[in-house]
Order: sequence, then structure tokens, then C-alpha cells
Amino acid sequence: DDDIFSSAFCENSEKLINVHLFALAAKYYSLSNLGVCTPLEDVLEALKGDSEGATGIKPDEFMNKKKSHEVQVMSELVDNIANYCGIKQVIDIGSGKGYLSSFLSMQYNLKVYGIDSSSSNTNGAHERNRKLKKHWRAYQSRGTENLKSQSLEKANDRPVESEIKCKTISEELLNNANSLQNQDQMIIHDLVPSCSFTEMATPATSTETAADLVTWTQSQETKLSEEVLAILGVLPADAVEDFSSSHFNCGELCEEEKVQRKMTSLKVKARKSSESNLYFPLTSCITAETELSDIITDLEDCMMVGLHTCGDLAANTLRIFTAKPEIKAVCSVGCCYHLLSEQFENQQECHDQVWGFPMCQYLKDKGWCCGRNARMSACLALERVAVGQMLPTESLFYRAVLQVIIEEIYGVTKSDRHVGKTFSKSSSFIDYVRRSLKKLELDDSKLPDSCIMDYYEKYKHRMNELEAFNMLKVVLAPCIEVLILLDRLCYLKEQENIAWSGLVKLFDPVKSPRCYAVIALKNQSC
Repeated sequence: DDDIFSSAFCENSEKLINVHLFALAAKYYSLSNLGVCTPLEDVLEALKGDSEGATGIKPDEFMNKKKSHEVQVMSELVDNIANYCGIKQVIDIGSGKGYLSSFLSMQYNLKVYGIDSSSSNTNGAHERNRKLKKHWRAYQSRGTENLKSQSLEKANDRPVESEIKCKTISEELLNNANSLQNQDQMIIHDLVPSCSFTEMATPATSTETAADLVTWTQSQETKLSEEVLAILGVLPADAVEDFSSSHFNCGELCEEEKVQRKMTSLKVKARKSSESNLYFPLTSCITAETELSDIITDLEDCMMVGLHTCGDLAANTLRIFTAKPEIKAVCSVGCCYHLLSEQFENQQECHDQVWGFPMCQYLKDKGWCCGRNARMSACLALERVAVGQMLPTESLFYRAVLQVIIEEIYGVTKSDRHVGKTFSKSSSFIDYVRRSLKKLELDDSKLPDSCIMDYYEKYKHRMNELEAFNMLKVVLAPCIEVLILLDRLCYLKEQENIAWSGLVKLFDPVKSPRCYAVIALKNQSC
């Protein structure tokens, strides 16, 4: 296959001569085609056993569609992992404004510490929790309606009981650095867990069904009560009224009933108090050397999660997971590959530096380097382009011409400053150039409008050429992302304390292009 695909390029000039073959090669080496991913459904089934998923709260009302999709899918998986490992504490790394953290605490009654390096994000998380009090009554009402609806469905249709038997997962690939050095190709099937599923139908008489329905309804009422308490726990003390025993006419009650109701009221208040801080937003910068016990005073057996952890933070999350015995599992979805630090990019000797790429010994031994341009390309969204969400060609053209201007007029080839989202604020190319030069702290007074437009006219006929070039980058993007994600997976495969690790496609890539999660569970003895 490598020989066939290599003919896409000219042997002498190394220029691309067969675009169709290039596209086929890119598809061949994408994650979806390599077969290294574990289906999300298989993971959930293996973790769940016979447990029932939580019902009730939906995040649609206080999140956009993309974030709502991500939070719902990932929170269900995190809850199943937590239940499987028997833990109630979750550490959300790079938690931002707390979308995932708050949902995990409200919906699943998990104790979540959300850690973010930005104090403005942490403050935003506090503010979001304050505003959630506007929604809690709607959740309570919706939960009640769901309970009634599900009770009727339960009476008419008894679900089939399922039994899941998960086979032993092969972990032979990449057991040590020596075997890695001698392997030029990965054995795909060793990366993928094997699960078999059997169904067992349980017949039931009408009497059994009625009895089970009563039991089920009571359990659902308890679940609903717990969900409402979880919501109240996240909200401030003044968010809702306290429906205590003072609302009843105690004069008509006997002394025994008064005592019983008073005790019930005290228990409810105690429970509310214990659950009043299910979600803790914290501000701290996380590195590979971070001691979580210095940040979280009541650190216990827990799992780490990260929803779109930026750059090196995704790699550091995995390193902390492998190093700390308290952390029993990890579920990390990375992003911003262009911000990864690379060990072999600048060929600098920094022995104490912890790099974002490569992580695994296999690629380290080969001195592998992607480079910033390749990592930038890995951030592109092929699936979105495929459904018609085209690249912003005009803004890319503006930026390309600006680069020519600052090199030829100002002699600048590299700068620590960034143009940012200047295009969306600009009324014309001239306006764009002047705004950008000010951001780059370059004097725009020596550049007349006519000179700026001369550059624009000189290159505008090449806009289609630029668009074609960027489309080739989009096609190649999944291949570069494969390299980064497999590097992280192989790093986990090299660790002796990991019981299982895998790549799982969590999200719809059109809604959320960075859709792959790196998941791992430690050995129970660790």
C-alpha cells in the first residue's frame, strides 16, 4: 500500500501529481479506517452491566447545541466509569466555565472539582451556578412528568434484561520499549477490546409485573428526589424556599408525628448541607508535576476528565493519571494541537522539559517531529467541509497577503504577537491590514492605502490556488490527528499499571470536530 500511495508524488521533484491517490491514502490512514477505535456503545455496555442510566436534566436550555451534545455524551460515559470503579470524586482538568462539571454534579450526584488556569473562567463557573436557580423548577416539573410517562411505559412494556460479559482485553502491544523499537507496524487487533453480548429474555406474569411496577415507581421517586436535591446542592442557599415542617399545621398532629416530622426535616437539611458543595471551581495551572493534593485537600480515589483540554494539558492529564495512585481512571478529549510543545521541533537540548509530543517511547526513539504547520492542519475539520461548511477562504487570503506585506515592507518573518480574529471586525482589506499592523505593533503610517491595494490586486487571482491548497490540508488533517492520538494511546500501553486503554469516538464530528477520547482504567490493585 505504501508503494502504491507513494506514486501520488513525483519521484524527482516530490511534488503532488495525483490528487485522487493522495485523498485515498489520507482516508486509508484515518482513525475511522484503521480500526483502532473502540465503539462507544461497547464501552458503555461493558461498564454498565444491568444498571439503568440517569434521567431528568437536559442541558439544552443553558448551553449551545455543540456544548450540549458534548456534555450529555461525555457525562454519561464518565458516570459509568465512576460507577464501575466505585468512585464518587471527579477532577475536571481545564474545566472552563464548568459546563461538564456542573452537569456531572447535578445529573449524576458526583463530587466534582473543576480546575482551570483562568480566574475569569472560574468566576464564570460560579456565576453560571448562580443563574441555574432560574431553571431548577423547570427541571423538577420535567422530572415529574418524565416519571409519570415512564411509569405508564413500564406498565405496558417490560424491558428485556441484558447480561454483558466482557472478554479479557489483550494488552500485548507495546509492553516495553524494546518491543516497540523492533516493530515498524502496529498490530491493530491488540489495541481494540473484544466484548461479547448476550441477551436473556425474562418472562413475567401479570402479578409479577404489577409488583415490579410498584417497586420500580418507588425507586424512580427516590431517584427524582435525589436529582432535585443534587440541583439544590449546586445552587446558593437562597436559591429556593425551604419547605420545612413549619408549612404544616402542627397543632393538629400528635406528639409522635411532630417528632417524626422534625427528625425528617433535620435529615433533609443535613443531606442538603452535605451536598451543598457538589461542584468546586478552582483556579490553578496544571503541569505534569502538579501535586493534586496541594490543590484538593480531601483528595480521594477519583477519576480525571478533560473536555477539549488545550495543547500540552491533554498530555499532562495522562501523565498525572499514570503517576498518581488515587486516580483510577481517565477520560480525556484533547484539542488545539497547534499549541503542543514538540521535543524534536527545534532540536534544543532541554533535558528537564516535559513535552506534549511525542509521549510514547516508540516515537521518541525515532525522534519524530510534526512541526507547527502540520499541527495546525490537524485542527481542521474534514467532516464539516464534507457537508458544505466550507473554509473561510477570504479571511485566509487576507492573512496570506498580510504575511507578504509584513515580510517585504517591515522585514518581519516571526513574531510573538497574533492577529487574532481581526477579519470579522474589518470592513475591507485596507481596514484589515491596518488593524493587524497595530496588533503586531508595526507602524502603519508608512504604508499608504494604494500600496495595500496593490498587494491585494497582485495576488487576488491566486485565491483559487490558495483554496485548493487548504483543501489538501483538510484532507490530510485526520492523518496528522491519528499520529498525535496514537502517540497518547501507545504511551498508556507502555505503562504497567493500566488494565485497559483505548480510543473512543464520543461526538458527532460535524457538531464537534475534536471528537476522540483517550480512556484508560488502572488495575484494581493499583
